Amino acid sequence: MAINIKRLMGHAFVCIVCTILLAAACPAQAVTAGPGTWSAQQTWAADSVNGGNLTGYFYWPASQPTLGGKRALVLVLHGCLQTAGGDVINSGGDGGYNWKAMANQYGAVVLAPNATGNVYNNHCWDYANTTHTRSAAGHDAILLDLVSRFVNDPQYAIDPKQVYVTGLSSGGGETMVLGCLAPDVFAGVGINAGPPPGTTTLQIGAVPSGYTATTAGNQCKAMAGANAGAFATQIAGAVWGTSDFTVAQGYGPIDTAGIRLAYGGSYSKGGAVAVAGGGSNVPYTDSNGKLRTHEITVTNMGHAWPAGSGGQNTNYVDNTKVNYPAFVMDFWFKNNLRASTTPGPVMTSCGTTVISGSGVTISGAATASGAVGSYAVQLNGPTAINDAAAGSGASFSKSYNVASGYYTGGVTASDTLGQVSGACPLAQFLVGSAPVLPPPTGLSAGTPTASAVALAWNAVNGATGYNVYRNGAKLTASPLSATNYTASGLAASTSYSFAVSAVGAAGESALSTAINVTTASAWSCTAVSASNYAHVQAGRAHDSGGYALANGSNQNMGLDNLFFTTVLAQTAVGYYVIGACP
Repeated sequence: MAINIKRLMGHAFVCIVCTILLAAACPAQAVTAGPGTWSAQQTWAADSVNGGNLTGYFYWPASQPTLGGKRALVLVLHGCLQTAGGDVINSGGDGGYNWKAMANQYGAVVLAPNATGNVYNNHCWDYANTTHTRSAAGHDAILLDLVSRFVNDPQYAIDPKQVYVTGLSSGGGETMVLGCLAPDVFAGVGINAGPPPGTTTLQIGAVPSGYTATTAGNQCKAMAGANAGAFATQIAGAVWGTSDFTVAQGYGPIDTAGIRLAYGGSYSKGGAVAVAGGGSNVPYTDSNGKLRTHEITVTNMGHAWPAGSGGQNTNYVDNTKVNYPAFVMDFWFKNNLRASTTPGPVMTSCGTTVISGSGVTISGAATASGAVGSYAVQLNGPTAINDAAAGSGASFSKSYNVASGYYTGGVTASDTLGQVSGACPLAQFLVGSAPVLPPPTGLSAGTPTASAVALAWNAVNGATGYNVYRNGAKLTASPLSATNYTASGLAASTSYSFAVSAVGAAGESALSTAINVTTASAWSCTAVSASNYAHVQAGRAHDSGGYALANGSNQNMGLDNLFFTTVLAQTAVGYYVIGACP
């Protein structure tokens, strides 16, 4: 009897197992949906230059990406006297910099790291370093390493052509540094009240004599080195307040003019356009008519991140002015010169029709702005199929001769621009007679760590081995002889689905009942309220000239005695900050 299993788009969930005796609806899932919340605090690379480990948070939206079928990645850098947990992220009802809404709207992953060490004694990013490099383990290198971790992890589906960076104050200065140092990595830059490279911390309040846009442009090009060619497809902007008396307002136009010099060519200055909340934006287009830079002057805003009405309104964040996350995301997405602004193809359906005893016919359909150039079919089972030329056009149907047994797989579509759709999943189906072996029972997981899950299941009589599946994809290159397995290389605070099958002389069994496991957070923050003297004695702080300084952050807690009480939160190994856990 022919068996047809069809999946249609339009649902928010993924069918893990569809009954092979009846037609069942399953969605065509473009990319993996995230939890839609800020992560627990993570611990990333070690900083041997400034000390400590890079810690921070990331936001992985549940929404789908809006450009090219892949997610954008936004690196957001806090300013001096700020932290990622206290000021950038949306934690406990605090809107922070107001990035969550934009992450959801565009389906983008947002990274919010904490500055390592205690640079300039105010928890700053080291923008004024005179030896910026991509290799030494200072701020530049660990931030580039962080971006690389997410871009190269397939579960996040990051498009390397949609990587952006923005930040405030020292974070704004570091934003320009990264845009200049790695123009091949960052397609877009957003500088907020950031001093340009080549200036010192003693020059933040006034542009030094002789420092011009040419100085900034030459510094920028020199930092890029062999990667300077990537400036041809980078875009950038700057924003500052007319009441900012911390970082000289003159640095804003110097930043963007210097970047245009690094980009090369000629530019046309557009007319000033009013922005919500007061102020104006001035655009600059290149000789090809492409918008390359913007300059926003915010009326009556001090030294602050303009978060818009969804953000907080304290500690150098202003929610009464322009919503800069909304503005800059619109700027980046509409004007990206690296990623195609043409939507990628979308699988609308896929299905299997089992040919009794001999094989299976795979069918599918997709839509594309241009045309579907090809379909790819991938099957896991006794006969592995990886066919990149299964058909083309609005729909396809292709038959395969395969051995008897259970199969899973998926179908993707590629358009004529080379963009690839998300996979339409093919739920498990049976070709020929069912193997004698039943699926394993009793699948369970031990206590997960931040990166691994230990699995165990009951033995099956007649089985010679077992295969393990994660989110429907087989993990084991060859069957395991044991009835346990540790799945490693997982992301912290992330949910995974696991199932196992039994393998024997008669073939592979059906998959077991799946279990869902969520990995632990990378670090569990703890807070302690005690006298400053007790903190020092317990090793949470140290004495410096009669004052207690928090270990790691070096924040000043006041006099080192029994009469001053402070709440210290341990946010990473050996790293403490004043205040409660985020």
